[in-house]
Amino acid sequence: MSEKKRNHREVGRVKDVKLLREFRAFIMRGNVLDLAVGIIIGIAFGGVVNSMVNDVVMPPIGAALGGVDLKEAYIVLKPGTPGPPYASVANATAAGAVTLRYGAFLNAVINFLIVAFAVFMMVWTVGKMRAREKEKEEQRPTEKECPHCFMKIPIRAVRCGFCTSTLEAAVT
Repeated sequence: MSEKKRNHREVGRVKDVKLLREFRAFIMRGNVLDLAVGIIIGIAFGGVVNSMVNDVVMPPIGAALGGVDLKEAYIVLKPGTPGPPYASVANATAAGAVTLRYGAFLNAVINFLIVAFAVFMMVWTVGKMRAREKEKEEQRPTEKECPHCFMKIPIRAVRCGFCTSTLEAAVT
């Protein structure tokens, strides 16, 4: 093998190793891991919301509408063969009918509204907590008075910048 080909292969290996190192560093950064955790929790939360809508919210709505399973509510736009009536959306689809599935759409809208409200409440709560923390931070003193020259100095100062007196250690 020629020297040129051998050097080209070695450079390729170095680039591959460097690329893998950079990829590992990218994956291990905090925000990427946080995003992955957020996606996993979001998927799990979506399952809980789907169950809540399908098993808790929609049955009473269906009962109020006369025992209809709203998920199965549809309108036949174009009949298939054999013709209507169809017992379910699945039967209509199997017959080749074109259907407008407004019940499934309504189900998805309710899912969305619940998820949006939950996210809103979470963001609202975090915003309130941050505002309280900022308020507390603003209320903490940042300066103190030098007991010797009575000038304002930083709260953590151990020596006065004006009279150079040694002060007691700051308590943080």
